[in-house]
Amino acid sequence: MPFTRAEKDQMIARYRELLARSQAVILADYQGLDAMSMYRLRQKIRKSGGVFHVTKNTLLRIALQQAGWTVPEDLLQGPTAAAFCLEDPPVVAKALLEFAEESKILKVKGGLLDGRRLRLEDVKALSELPPRPVVLGQVLGAIQAPAAQLAGVLTAVLQQVVGVLQARADQLKEASQTP
Repeated sequence: MPFTRAEKDQMIARYRELLARSQAVILADYQGLDAMSMYRLRQKIRKSGGVFHVTKNTLLRIALQQAGWTVPEDLLQGPTAAAFCLEDPPVVAKALLEFAEESKILKVKGGLLDGRRLRLEDVKALSELPPRPVVLGQVLGAIQAPAAQLAGVLTAVLQQVVGVLQARADQLKEASQTP
């Protein structure tokens, strides 16, 4: 049963809203997945901070154009589903690729990251990046390391100065006590 114009407009609006909230979109061919597999895949993507939708290519193409994203015409061929990465693209990419490996049916086609096209190899590379909290921890550690080293150096210098002053004070005390 074909969609009405109003239903199509709602789907385009939904895709645009998801694109506005997404840092990346990963496209896949889902043909051959049964309903239970689709359910498990959606759950896995949701736990990873994404949303998985079976899309209409023409409507997704329109939403991409309206959102100002690159339209990967070759990826919008045949049955297409989109994983919208709402939180952390590497985590969603990893979940999708793991599911594709497990199922042997789902085929990742490629995607878009901040509106730029990703090939399958790029999606694989994206999935190997550390999650956002790990990256933030590494950045924080890199920022704190020089400050900690500086504090250590300053503490050592101050301890040396205090040691010299104490030694001099001890010398003066001994000199004043000797008759």
